[in-house]
Amino acid sequence: MKINWGTGIVLAFIGFIAFIMYFIVSMNINDKYNHDLVSEDYYADELQYQNEINKLKNSETLENNIGYQKTTDGLLIKFPKELDYTKIKGKMFLYRPSNKQLDFETAISLSNPYLLIPDKRLVDGRWNIIIDWQYNGKSYLFKESINY
Repeated sequence: MKINWGTGIVLAFIGFIAFIMYFIVSMNINDKYNHDLVSEDYYADELQYQNEINKLKNSETLENNIGYQKTTDGLLIKFPKELDYTKIKGKMFLYRPSNKQLDFETAISLSNPYLLIPDKRLVDGRWNIIIDWQYNGKSYLFKESINY
């Protein structure tokens, strides 16, 4: 049997389709190529993320936002001076990307318009600070990456 151009083109298409189908089937049945969503509760997580966005927008409306300064005693977190610091509640989370064991979370209970994180709790390097706080029923969020 002689193979002409038409038969060759049809065989090439069939070979290409078989090649593509092989990869589709192998990607779907092989657990190594798991392509599920990162979170099982994707929509609830999205609503939570929207709350974070709203808190960040609330923080932008402040005349002065939270500030920080490295001192000899540690990291000094300064809250806005125009707010009554006794009414500020919330939590602060310090995340160390390079070492999970150094992460810590603490509740905010102020006796001064600032919060001091002792030097012995912080190791030199990069830290992510997340301060989720409330004042007079309004929620705020402060996120910052610093090198200590």
